[in-house]
Amino acid sequence: MHVEWDSSGHVTPLGQLPFFIEYLKQAGLFAGWVADCPLTFSSPNAPSKRDLLGTVLLSVLSGHYRYAHITTLRCDAVNPRLLGMKKVVSEDAVRRGLAKIDEAAGLAWLQTHLDYCSSPLLSEPWVLDIDSTIKPLYGHQEGAMVGYNPHKPGRPSHCYHTYLMANLRLVLGVDVQPGNEHTPKHGQAGLWPLLHRLGRSRWPALVRGDVAWGVEPVMSRAEREGLAYLFRLRMTANVRRAVTRMMAERLDGCRARLAGQSDNAAVGGLEPATSCRAAAPQARSAAGAGGPY
Repeated sequence: MHVEWDSSGHVTPLGQLPFFIEYLKQAGLFAGWVADCPLTFSSPNAPSKRDLLGTVLLSVLSGHYRYAHITTLRCDAVNPRLLGMKKVVSEDAVRRGLAKIDEAAGLAWLQTHLDYCSSPLLSEPWVLDIDSTIKPLYGHQEGAMVGYNPHKPGRPSHCYHTYLMANLRLVLGVDVQPGNEHTPKHGQAGLWPLLHRLGRSRWPALVRGDVAWGVEPVMSRAEREGLAYLFRLRMTANVRRAVTRMMAERLDGCRARLAGQSDNAAVGGLEPATSCRAAAPQARSAAGAGGPY
């Protein structure tokens, strides 16, 4: 075996990332994202916006979930250059830089660029999925509250209310709330502003949610807005009785129609039908759906 080692060559632990960076450059997405960032530095020693935001981008694409992980990017001599960066900034510089961004301006900046990527897809019929995720927190973090936490009971957490396109799993928006604000009452605060921002012509054909969203305030608002929905319902005693009653009513009606068909068949010399299948109920209280889905 013959091995040649070039100590002056540039290497990266993320060999597939240059292809994605090329896509960002050709589409102008990274340059526009950096240019529109509401971040300004007054010190001549401060890093450039491209270096700071490029470091954040590379950290996220590398799967990092702590600021301390940014240090591992310093060994990458390929991807920062492809993004036009002069250097990888430190984790402390990233913290200080992001803290200077006004919250309202920062949210508008990020949402604008997110909508730019996803809006062209919304002209086709699509389904909106709503999901809430509990993220346990360690240390002292803003908004860390003790709430519903099935994996770490008693541990402070954040709740991520996520709105995404089904199948594509393309995220349209995320609301980060304290851990004790995990119910649909708090999730609706981001759902309807998101839909109104998209415009009625781009609304989904259907909204889907888990069992927590199958409550009267959510379903009533969806009906007032004329939006079809599909939510799971808890199989409580009242729901079971409602399903049993509606199935019995459907079955009685089917038997009555079958009896009428049998009489007509006897008169006309046709063979009478021998079986009848009851249709599944479509009422809201049983299926939890606001439309024929």
